[in-house]
Amino acid sequence: MPEGDTIFRTAEVLRAALVGRRITAARARAQPGMRSVPDLSRLIGAVVANVEARGKHLLIGFDNGLTVRSHLRMSGSWHRYRPGEPWRRPLRQASAILETSESVAVAFNTPVVELLNDFDLRRSRALTALGPDLLSRSFDADEALRRLRERHAEELGNALLDQRAVAGIGNVYKSDVAFLEELDPWAPVAAFEDAELLAALRTARRLLQANTSGGTRVTTGSAMQGQGLWVYGRAGRPCRRCGTRIEVRRQGELARLTYWCPRCQPSRSDSRRPHVRRAR
Repeated sequence: MPEGDTIFRTAEVLRAALVGRRITAARARAQPGMRSVPDLSRLIGAVVANVEARGKHLLIGFDNGLTVRSHLRMSGSWHRYRPGEPWRRPLRQASAILETSESVAVAFNTPVVELLNDFDLRRSRALTALGPDLLSRSFDADEALRRLRERHAEELGNALLDQRAVAGIGNVYKSDVAFLEELDPWAPVAAFEDAELLAALRTARRLLQANTSGGTRVTTGSAMQGQGLWVYGRAGRPCRRCGTRIEVRRQGELARLTYWCPRCQPSRSDSRRPHVRRAR
């Protein structure tokens, strides 16, 4: 599942392959869920000026004032190839293809690919509504806290996933951050102290940063197979801290899976009073 760290790594890879290079061929192909197919031929002859990650959005900017915005959703991915190198996926799955004399960048199964001019980019609701990006050097924790507070009645698990509150957290980090901070993901945001929410943001930022170098995503500190995550994907298995059975349930309008330990994350859905943490 692509989360903020995945997009950050993707931007680094594509930046090294594309920036300063002239586009020799470009095209887009219709994919399921794609609202329209952009005319990427307008990029031919342009030089790639920058590649940037904003939360879960990837922006590729060109010297002619155009920008490709993509969002991988649940199934998308960007690949980089040498010219003539066989692709690991079939052409029919390619949403966008950008070619230079040195490399080929392909977005597979990516339902959101837009070509924006400078005016469109400044007005893009998908980008202007984003909350502070956890992987940005200028991450504003106070602003992220303010936006979470605006969602005071929202369950914490849903609020952490809301990219308009804070950008970069996906389902894995939502579950493991709430576990690490001993927060009930089913309680409303109003049930938590500012200090607790800020601690969750710090932990999310630390974990995202730790996973920007590639490899298997790890939140436990152990990269051993099967040991990398605290609760995500471990329903029915014993908690790594206390041995209690890990639970899972769908949450929110999108029915995203939330994993948690009932003992380490005691319920406070019926109380607005913060709990006292157990000694670790």
